[in-house]
Amino acid sequence: MIESNIKSPGVYINEQNAFPNSVVSVATAVPAFIGYTPQAEYNGKSYTNVAHRITSFAEFQSIYCYPNPAPPASPAIQYSPEYYLVQQKAKPADNSYMIINGAYYSILPDPNTIYYMYNSIELFYQNGGGEAYIVSVGTYGPASAQAMGVGEQIINPNVVLKQLTDGLALLLNEQEPTMYICPEATLLSPAENSTLMTTMLLQSQTMQTAICVFDLIGGRNPNPLTYSDDIDAFRESTGQQGLDYGTAYYPFIGTTIMESTDINYTNLFGGDVDFLDPLLNPPSNPNPTAATILHNIENPPGGVPLTVTQYNNSLINASAVYASILKNVLAEANILPASAGMAGVMTTVDNQEGVWQAPANTSIVGAVSLPINLSESQQGNLNVDPVSGKSINAIRFFNGIGILVWGARTLDGNSQDWRYISVRRTMIMLEQSCKLAAQSYVFQPNVKNTWEAVKAMISSFLNTIWKEGGLQGASAADAFSVQCGLGTTMTSDDILNGFMNVTVKVAVVRPAEFIVLTFQQEMPVSS
Repeated sequence: MIESNIKSPGVYINEQNAFPNSVVSVATAVPAFIGYTPQAEYNGKSYTNVAHRITSFAEFQSIYCYPNPAPPASPAIQYSPEYYLVQQKAKPADNSYMIINGAYYSILPDPNTIYYMYNSIELFYQNGGGEAYIVSVGTYGPASAQAMGVGEQIINPNVVLKQLTDGLALLLNEQEPTMYICPEATLLSPAENSTLMTTMLLQSQTMQTAICVFDLIGGRNPNPLTYSDDIDAFRESTGQQGLDYGTAYYPFIGTTIMESTDINYTNLFGGDVDFLDPLLNPPSNPNPTAATILHNIENPPGGVPLTVTQYNNSLINASAVYASILKNVLAEANILPASAGMAGVMTTVDNQEGVWQAPANTSIVGAVSLPINLSESQQGNLNVDPVSGKSINAIRFFNGIGILVWGARTLDGNSQDWRYISVRRTMIMLEQSCKLAAQSYVFQPNVKNTWEAVKAMISSFLNTIWKEGGLQGASAADAFSVQCGLGTTMTSDDILNGFMNVTVKVAVVRPAEFIVLTFQQEMPVSS
């Protein structure tokens, strides 16, 4: 209360703040997923091309998934990829095949029906995910009714580059997301995938609030002999801007997201069971029971068909070949990009240890297989690249341990400042937290009292981070310093122009990526 405002006699109360302003840490693990969903509507409102915040998988289902019909009807099918079994003259080079009646059959998808968003969101929450933003850029497109070629990469023409970049642009208005993820990015052509990645990195560099988590084209079904070509192509496709805001994981992971009840005969040959008959009921090994069931599917006795589940269970009981086909197709459908799972891993690590803990040497929940098992020497070429400097984090299998994330680098792998994901994400947290807290001092008098208040506020925050293990140093003075004042960070001209400059220096902890043990023999000594 200003004394000049007191006009009449009486008693007046003048309250004073006993405590200074404080810095509150911003959220560190809020991914934004951009892609295609079964639907995007809730209570008559469209959520297409809207950046909407959710907190659970149930909330995602209520807005972006088909509603389930009333019991006893089966639950709605949210994602239904289609696969074809194409006979080959010789054993296929990749592992996407099976032997039926002595012949080799490649398991090939209809590329127009392959999407990753729905399963990726479930993988994210299975790994401890929490808050997230969803940008649905559209729903599923029509099938092509044909299989892709053997050895080709999946390119889904229903996945449109402009729709994804427009969805990404919506996040320019959102400060909370800390990760940008496009699960279907690898379904674009290599050229369009490159455009999307460079656009994401440029936006991250501009916003300075989020990192980009990438997957590699070719990571779904890599050739053990030529997989390095996919690595080189990725490095050539990411440009040079914003590399410290990007990270990549290789290869894809085999998961348990889709269950046996999610795949049936409607996912084979576009739902045409005529193609199943020669496989389940060959002349060399007839199976009249399976043939009868297939006939009844197309021509129900009495005109009253059974449910898909009932027919499917009957075929499984009647034909071991059919059961084997479903098992192999399910394994193919469960191969997913690792980016969403890594977003969940980062969320869990942040909650348990802190954003400064590297999201590595940990497992991905739901990951049960890898399309390629990288050796230590093979990973070396991914982790350190002397030409481009772009590091790629490997997901590897270790005997007796299982599948582990075995890398913690950004794409700027040769940078001493921004080599590690944990360093970049810690700095984003510190910068944004201090930035938001300092906004309360905008338009305050640019004088010593204000400078000292800002210094005390930021110093208190950094001291807390140091005590939690986020900064290194034997003392707080070794861990950070905050300067603000005339003659140190500002000149007289700065004050006249309205600038208050604050300099913050922090010693961020770095992961021990290489642990070297030195052993040496010494001569025995007398006892």
